[in-house]
Amino acid sequence: MSSISPTDVPTAPAGPPPAGPARATIFGVSLNIRQSGIYIAFALIVVLFAVLTDGALLQPQNISNLIVQNSYILILSIGMILIIIAGHIDLSVGSVVAVTGAISAVLMVDYGIPWPVALLLTLIAGGVIGAWQGYWIAYFGIPAFIVTLAGMLLFRALTLTVLGNQGIGPFPDPVRTLSNGFTDGYFGNVGLGVLGGADIFSLLIGVLAVGGMAVSQWRTRTARLGYRQAVDPLPVFLLKIVTAAAVILFVVVQLARFRNLPWVLVLLTLLVLAYSLVTSRAVFGRQIYAIGGNLQAAVLSGIKVKQVVFWLFVNMGVLAALAGVIFAGRLNQAGPTAGNTFELDAIAAAFIGGAAVQGGVGKVVGAITGGLIMGVINNGMSLIGSPSERVMLVKGVVLLAAVAFDVWAKRRAAQ
Repeated sequence: MSSISPTDVPTAPAGPPPAGPARATIFGVSLNIRQSGIYIAFALIVVLFAVLTDGALLQPQNISNLIVQNSYILILSIGMILIIIAGHIDLSVGSVVAVTGAISAVLMVDYGIPWPVALLLTLIAGGVIGAWQGYWIAYFGIPAFIVTLAGMLLFRALTLTVLGNQGIGPFPDPVRTLSNGFTDGYFGNVGLGVLGGADIFSLLIGVLAVGGMAVSQWRTRTARLGYRQAVDPLPVFLLKIVTAAAVILFVVVQLARFRNLPWVLVLLTLLVLAYSLVTSRAVFGRQIYAIGGNLQAAVLSGIKVKQVVFWLFVNMGVLAALAGVIFAGRLNQAGPTAGNTFELDAIAAAFIGGAAVQGGVGKVVGAITGGLIMGVINNGMSLIGSPSERVMLVKGVVLLAAVAFDVWAKRRAAQ
């Protein structure tokens, strides 16, 4: 087991700080390679495929498609990173996506239940599924690998039963809009320069997002300094803020030039903000890190481990249900093969995004970045006409490299 994150101490107001002293110097700037390596790798992969595709990867329509096509995997990765931080795994999320999508289709299409009520009932069904698995794992003591492997088979069979081995659709327009739709423009478009055709309202949202991120990161840095925690040097901190702001604004501008912000991106942003706050500032989030970092110490410190693990799987079930509705809405049909291999993509996103195999380490933003790396690889190799077997080969190598890097960083930190 890895050591408990410093933020597990109740007095610390900020999220998990950089782990280990492993650092590298790039262009004269000293960086924590374990914390920053995933973002550097993401940037290099984007640049590589931008060159290989002659810039097609970064075109407005392709960026929009990249976000919409990977939205459900990114939602799953948020729940998966929390489970992996706590030292568990969930192999059933793909099947849960399928069965909850089927439930939503039956409720909305077959029974004509209004979509808000049907959506709520579907999320409750996902929570019940998570509670079922969480009970066997947390209170009965069966390893999560076994319980969720059984769940993978059980809920796939239930999907076939609910659907009668056939697709059900079409879905109501609001559900399809959530999955595939875009925000409306309110203040007209910019007609000049690189912003030509961009929606002004979307641009304002991007500027506010960058401002909020900068203020939040500055407050976090100030709080860590107040508690004498390790922080990046000021030039490195400012470089990270400027780089992140440039990336966010570039993406927002490209989206605003196409069809504005996808609604699913708005949903993802809210989820990332909410879960980042939970993991960095809430007691529940610190307990997750404590359990994954050192289970015995967590028990001795009075943390109700079983209760935390139980609610983690309930949360995973709810997020899987949300992903199931979005995936079904995007296809405009709930099908018996929905969600195949989604669990592998979500797990890969978490590990590529910096989660540790032993638990106790990981960030929500890292999982999102890991999911985007997988999405860029899929999209970029599709644009250059690579066969599917080559795509799987590259994704496998990237996953192995990410885990190998984590192991290497731990060994170096222990020296």
